[in-house]
Amino acid sequence: MFMLGTVSALCINYPNVDAQRARIDAHAKTALTMASILLAAGVFTGIMQGTGMLKAIAEVAVAQIPAGHGKLIPAVVGFISMPLSMLFDPDSYYFGVMPVIAEVGKALGVDPLQVAQASLLGVHTTGFPVSPLTPATFLLVGLCKVELADHQRFTIPFLFAASVLMTLTALLLGVI
Repeated sequence: MFMLGTVSALCINYPNVDAQRARIDAHAKTALTMASILLAAGVFTGIMQGTGMLKAIAEVAVAQIPAGHGKLIPAVVGFISMPLSMLFDPDSYYFGVMPVIAEVGKALGVDPLQVAQASLLGVHTTGFPVSPLTPATFLLVGLCKVELADHQRFTIPFLFAASVLMTLTALLLGVI
């Protein structure tokens, strides 16, 4: 409803497209961009699930995993989730990568909840705070007046160690 109201207000008050763009840039560029990304991510996820692509991708991946190794998926995800956060922005990771891994795990008898839990061990806790693909990281370093490279150089070893420690603890406690 918000998007429909915004479009209507812009069309009525600013019939010129350049004037509309100027108003959006002046007041709500980031908010509308984020809303558009979330809508697109929802559509993408619906298409992946509704068309059967997610299941097809998972079936191909399952055929590549040796028998009996499926139970290792949560542990592997826990260990590599922090480095993966450096390659994928949050939306791509959670709407593109994780559904495929969860579906592969499900096909191999692994509870998708365990895959999600393992993913959180390194992604939100340690990965995205240093990822160059996360807008909040740029806000953080900008407010602190620190260069992103300096922030990463100092922080990544500690965060990766924390991610590994959390994953090992989760494995020892039987959480994943």
